Amino acid sequence: MHSEIRLDIMRIHFLLLLLVAISWASCKQNAPKPLPETEPTIMPSPSDWAKNANIYEVNIRQYTATGTINAFREGHLQRLKDMGVDILWLMPIYPISETKRKGTLGSYYAVSDFRKVNPAFGTMQDMEALLKEAHALGMKVILDWVPNHTGWDHVWIKEHPDYYTQINGEITDPVNSETGESWGWTDVADLNYDNADMRAAMIADLLFWVEEKGIDGFRMDVASEVPLSFWETAIPKLRAAKSDIFMLAEAEVPEHRNTAELFDMSYGWSFHHLMNAIAQGKDSIPSIATWLEQDRERFKQGHHMHFITNHDENSWNGTVQERMGKAADAMAVLAFTFDGMPLLYSGQEAALDKRLRFFEKDTITWDEYPKATFYEALLDLKHRNPAIWNGTAGGQLQQIPVDNPSIYAYFREQGENRVLVLLNLSNASQNMVFSHEACEGLYSDVFTGQSVDVENGQTISLGAWAYQVLELQL
Repeated sequence: MHSEIRLDIMRIHFLLLLLVAISWASCKQNAPKPLPETEPTIMPSPSDWAKNANIYEVNIRQYTATGTINAFREGHLQRLKDMGVDILWLMPIYPISETKRKGTLGSYYAVSDFRKVNPAFGTMQDMEALLKEAHALGMKVILDWVPNHTGWDHVWIKEHPDYYTQINGEITDPVNSETGESWGWTDVADLNYDNADMRAAMIADLLFWVEEKGIDGFRMDVASEVPLSFWETAIPKLRAAKSDIFMLAEAEVPEHRNTAELFDMSYGWSFHHLMNAIAQGKDSIPSIATWLEQDRERFKQGHHMHFITNHDENSWNGTVQERMGKAADAMAVLAFTFDGMPLLYSGQEAALDKRLRFFEKDTITWDEYPKATFYEALLDLKHRNPAIWNGTAGGQLQQIPVDNPSIYAYFREQGENRVLVLLNLSNASQNMVFSHEACEGLYSDVFTGQSVDVENGQTISLGAWAYQVLELQL
């Protein structure tokens, strides 16, 4: 009996030693532990089809010379599919209010009717044709929705003035809930979410697009100014109508994602601002790890949308070149391989270098697509390599300690798949020594296709704002 016990103990010891040996041997092939002391929690999106998707913002007005839905569909839809675009986010396509209109054409976000199409853009039949063709190509279409306010000649203004916020009996434009001061959006009227009938009417208009037109989701404008209780009522009803509907919040509010079955994705505004600051020399690499650690504490499910530009940034804060200069491509690599879903804005693949006027016609120039190949490579990697998929479908981002404060190195790993990213986030050439904690292996350079053998102790040189995106060869 005792001999049998001793034999069992010896077997246990042998198994333990074997496990230690396997663990030690895998250190060279597996990732080092993440730098943040707390384990990150990144939950998958409820919309499974979005696990390796990207999103592309379409500015219909400025996209073509005619600024119509048909011109976009006929001239660019197949091109975007070929580039690897998955989700088309259409900026508001509804009629624009004429009352208190800003500029000649007005703001897309001053809606006069949520169930109609802006006649300047086309007809409802044109919209249906776009949806049909996009779906046939395997693409999804989400609408930009404006739940916080309407234009001043929306039908509700006359028929249901109680749907709107009033001060001294007068309907008012939106007011900052924190300061009590006007946002300056004088071309729109603020909606009153204390009115249950207004909430019901808003949900009915949303369901019209889902149930009758087959829209795949919504981007919710200024979602943080709308009460959470509305989202808790509206979004489950939308999911009941379409179980895999995709919901994007223009906000960075933890409750939007941490509350069950609300938003799949929210804006990565704070990370975007950090990228701008690093590009401008106003911040540095350690702030990325700080951002990640704080973000993982705040958000428990879903993921961010990461970007180097969008319609707000382009029109109001400057072009990519103005804000990021020569760092633009390195920041794009960061946004596209980080822990969320990447966004492309209209003209980004054409290296758009002008601020598009917001209230006027200002057509994008499409003579060439100098950045198309760059983005095709990144989108293709997102599609086929599970290591950088969205949410827990992908691997946790893990920073690699390096001996140079100007280089940010990290990888993501899922199963046997690994993507290694090296970024020189400075305006001078830099060297780094790959430490023993890093992952050795034979990789392929995502942009050149060349094989790259990464070994511990190896010195790697990167030019100013240069980058390498390496995919482990299997």
